[in-house]
Amino acid sequence: MMKDRDKIAMRLTQIIVKLNDGAELSTGELAEEFNVVPRTIERDFERLGMLPIEIRGKGMGRRYKMAEYGLGRLSFNDIRNFATLLGQKRLFGKLDDGFISDILNAKLNSAFLIKHYGYEEPQISRDDFNALSASVLRHWQIQCVYNAKNRVLKPYKMINNNGIWYLLADDKGVLKNFALAKLSNLKFSEHEFTPKAEFLERIEQNDSNWFSDTNFIVTLCIKPEAIEYFRRKPILANMKILSDDEKGLVVETKVAYDDEILRIVKYWLPFIRIIKPLDLKKKFENLLEKYLDDEKKA
Repeated sequence: MMKDRDKIAMRLTQIIVKLNDGAELSTGELAEEFNVVPRTIERDFERLGMLPIEIRGKGMGRRYKMAEYGLGRLSFNDIRNFATLLGQKRLFGKLDDGFISDILNAKLNSAFLIKHYGYEEPQISRDDFNALSASVLRHWQIQCVYNAKNRVLKPYKMINNNGIWYLLADDKGVLKNFALAKLSNLKFSEHEFTPKAEFLERIEQNDSNWFSDTNFIVTLCIKPEAIEYFRRKPILANMKILSDDEKGLVVETKVAYDDEILRIVKYWLPFIRIIKPLDLKKKFENLLEKYLDDEKKA
C-alpha cells in the first residue's frame, strides 16, 4: 500500500512537470485528475510556494502557471527529488528550506540564497516577488523607495536569512542588503546592467548571508549541550574556535548587524551567551529584562 508521503511526492512531481512545461493548471481540473478534494490541491501549491508560480482566480477556477523566467529550468531528476522532499517536509516538518532549495536546478536557484532555519512570507506581493526574482536572473535594474529615499538598484540576489527576506543589490557602486518588507513603489524595467566581477566573487566566497564593508567580531560561548549541532551545521558564518573544554565552546564569528547575531542567540537560549563586544552583550541583557518585565505585567 502506497504511503501518504509517496502519494504526495508523486502528485507534486506530476504537477511540477506540467508547470515546468508551461501548462496552465486549475484547481478543479487537478482535483478531478488526482481524485482528491480541491483543498488538497491548494495545499499542494502551498508546498510549492518557493517556486515562481503565478496564481489568478478563486475556488475551483483558480489557475496556476509557472512564471516565464522559470519555464524549462528544471530537469526531471530535479523535480522528482524536490517533490519527494516537499512531501516529507509537510509530514515531518524538520527538513531545512535551504537544503530543499539546493535540490533545484542551479539556473533557477541562482536568484536565491536561503540558509539556516525559519521562514516568513516576503511581505511584498507575489507579483513583485516574482518580478524581483526575474530581475535578478535577467540583470535588470529596478527603481524603489527605501527608507524614504528614491533608489535605482542593480539586483544580485534574493536572500532569506533566518526567515527574513532581503534583496542584495548594488546601490551606487556599494553592495547592500535591503529588507523586502521595507521596499515600496517598486518599478521594473528591462534596463539591463552588467554584473561586476568583484561583486560576483564576493557573493561566491562570502559564506555569510550579509554583505557589508563594516563587519565586526562577536565572541560567543556555546554550552556542551549544543556544541555538536554548531559543529555539524553552518549556523555561524566564518566560525573560528578559540577554545574547547568541558565548560563549552568559545568561538568567534564576523557579522555586519546586531540583529544578525541576536536572532541566533535568542533562538539558542539558554545554551549560548555573548562574551563580547560588551555593548552587544548589554543590549541583549536589556532585551531579556524588558521581555521578563512585560511578562510580569501581562
